Amino acid sequence: MEVFDIAKGKDELLINNEIKAREVLVIGPHGEQVGVKSLSDALTLASYASLDLVLISPTANPPVAKVMDYNKFRYEKKKKAKEALKKQKANHSELKEFRLSPTIDVGDFETKLKNATKYAMKGDRIKLSIRFKGRQMAHTEIGQEVLLKFAKRLEEYTDIQDAPKLEGRQMSMLLVPKKNK
Repeated sequence: MEVFDIAKGKDELLINNEIKAREVLVIGPHGEQVGVKSLSDALTLASYASLDLVLISPTANPPVAKVMDYNKFRYEKKKKAKEALKKQKANHSELKEFRLSPTIDVGDFETKLKNATKYAMKGDRIKLSIRFKGRQMAHTEIGQEVLLKFAKRLEEYTDIQDAPKLEGRQMSMLLVPKKNK
């Protein structure tokens, strides 16, 4: 009858009796190097300290094992990963796009402004764009005024990163959240 090891996650390390090496370089619980020991001696050493023997570097010659509390180690690792993810999300703000018109009505303007304000307060970047149709291309300055008026109303929460620029039939500008909140 064959015995199969239960498949571990890719981040899981071998501990205690799962280690198959004959000899390991043992590192103590406080980071001190104990030396090359047989596996049974290393396990005995770990059990006296009421800790686990964890295979840190299985590919080294001899393999490196550390005496530590494995559950605490895993907990700390998860905690660090969660913190790193939080920081990554904080640095990566979303881009929200609002399409305006050069002939936008006051009610529509106020509604879009209210929604943009919510996103700006949350820390998202805001892209404003206006698409010119037909003869509106003759008066692109009207569209530019609308964009600048929108940016002026949001200046409490945002700064202008890209000023209004015309690309073909579309004019756009980018607003970023203010740093000093």
